[in-house]
Parts: sequence; structure tokens; C-alpha cells
Amino acid sequence: QVHLEEAGGGLVQAGGSLRLSCAASGSTFSPNIMGWYRQAPGKQRELVATIYSGGRTNYTDSVKGRFTISRDNTKNTVYLQMNSLKPEDTAVYYCHALVIILTHNYNYWGQGTQVTVSS
Repeated sequence: QVHLEEAGGGLVQAGGSLRLSCAASGSTFSPNIMGWYRQAPGKQRELVATIYSGGRTNYTDSVKGRFTISRDNTKNTVYLQMNSLKPEDTAVYYCHALVIILTHNYNYWGQGTQVTVSS
């Protein structure tokens, strides 16, 4: 069982920055993939960014050039640096971890952290 502890959400003005962090604990297996999803009111949860244990990253188009995902494998912690924030980035941000053991995929979610961007 993996526990994900998120931190760093809050209220910021448009154009500002926030940094989210998510620490994984409780397992001897390091997550193969870690990432961030977000869910705005009335919308489906969407992928924001992911990072593999080897460092490969993926971003949704709307955040490319503004958000940077990084990872400290020694701490099993993933970060999301969010710059040039826009009101449409307002959402609850969820940390996600995928642990692959043999042929089994185990998905874990954080409790979510609110990010609010005012115009």
C-alpha cells in the first residue's frame, strides 16, 4: 500500500506561481510513474503531467511551457512547478502513482489539493 501526501496548493493571482509536492511512502517499491491530475468543478479529472522513474515526462498541451514536473527518486517525491498560472488552472490537483509489480498495476491517489487562480 502506497500513501501519497500532497502539499503546496493555495490561492494565487493570475500570472503567479505555485509548487506542488507529493511524497510517496509505505511501499518498498518505488512508483514506476508519478504524476498530477486535476479536476475543475463540473469537469472530468484530466491528466496534467506525468514522469517516469527514468525521467521521461509528458504534459497536457494546455500546460506545456508553463508547468514543470520533476521527481526525486531518493525521496519518492514528485513536484509540479506551476508558473504563469491562469484562472482556468483552478482545480483540485491530485497526485497519482503507478506501481508495477510483475504483471500487476497498482494505482494510488492522493487526497487532492486545491489550487485557485484569481483573475
